[in-house]
Amino acid sequence: MLPVIKRNQSWLPDIFNDFFDNSWMERTNYTAPAINVIENEKEYDVELAAPGLTKEDFQVHVDEDNNLVINMEKKTENKEGKKHGKYLRREFSYEKFQQMLTLPEDAEADKIVAKVENGVLDVCIPKKTREEIQKAVKQIEIQ
Repeated sequence: MLPVIKRNQSWLPDIFNDFFDNSWMERTNYTAPAINVIENEKEYDVELAAPGLTKEDFQVHVDEDNNLVINMEKKTENKEGKKHGKYLRREFSYEKFQQMLTLPEDAEADKIVAKVENGVLDVCIPKKTREEIQKAVKQIEIQ
């Protein structure tokens, strides 16, 4: 009689899956949300893919080095009652994420606004006008 060989979609044997699929060993998610950065005459627009996330899952701020910092943390709850099956592959679950973008010199950091809509975090960074940029340049008198 020939031995029965169990095949699964993973190249790891089931014993490895059982070992790493424990609540005491947190899994690390190496994927990150997709980001688009769009520039036009008046502003920069940063779009971050955020399906299923809400504004409570994000923190957006400008740090002391003039970087736009986007933090995302999704706290997942184990809802055993609604479980209809076992994930064979799960790639669109972000646990924690941080993205830092250096703001250009013409960005108006005080006027940045962010919103989450239709699964996208949208951060709008207005640009300074040429007059505002010229006012920011200070001529130093030589004595």
